[in-house]
Amino acid sequence: MQFFYEKFLNALQNITGRYFVFATIIWVLFYVILYTRIKDKKIQSRMPSRGDQWREIMYSLGTMVIFAIISALFIGTPLRAYTQFYKDINEHSMFYFWAAFPIMFLIHDTYFYWMHRIMHHPQVFKWVHVVHHKSTNPSPWAAYAFHPLESFVEMGIFIIFIFIMPIHYIHLFGFFTFSVLYNMYGHLGWELYPKGFSKSRIGRWVNTSVSHNQHHQYFTGNYGLYLLVWDRWMGTLRRDYDTQFDKVKS
Repeated sequence: MQFFYEKFLNALQNITGRYFVFATIIWVLFYVILYTRIKDKKIQSRMPSRGDQWREIMYSLGTMVIFAIISALFIGTPLRAYTQFYKDINEHSMFYFWAAFPIMFLIHDTYFYWMHRIMHHPQVFKWVHVVHHKSTNPSPWAAYAFHPLESFVEMGIFIIFIFIMPIHYIHLFGFFTFSVLYNMYGHLGWELYPKGFSKSRIGRWVNTSVSHNQHHQYFTGNYGLYLLVWDRWMGTLRRDYDTQFDKVKS
């Protein structure tokens, strides 16, 4: 029990630290320091209300506690023996160590797309996913603003990782750091990719802040996380996406 508690506190510290450090820096930079110079380039011209931002933070706090509990449950209890989590970095080759990151990226992108589609089923949406969609004009604080049930589902990717492939602590720390940063970019309110990116050979497959902002604004289409591959293959990319991207970057 003591070991579980220590792992829980360690996980909670890492998760909340990433969230508050990154979200604070991003919010201060875009919503305070640069705001007067870039406000005309905001995807939705209005500012998120203070009430919206406080709601996003409070739900995110609950999500981070759930994330830490699940992490500690599988790393800080006898369940760890059934996982492929490993401590010694030399236990597997360095080729595998680096190859694991793109594998995790593709698995998570696929998991998120189909999980997200399920969350938009009317019977699931009105009880669970609606919490996240209360942010119709999201801010970076919305990155973890989930209903508790959705938080458990979101953390399912962690469980998948540690059971289907060898995972080192650095994999988890590095990948989920990247994940929350890209998540905050998706909820940023400004588009960082250059003009014409959405129609470029590579950019047409990459998810953008405009794409995810449309999802929050209209509630349909654009279900991807990092990529638009599944959205394009499944025909769920909004038809006005490229037009909106061009409009924002014009």
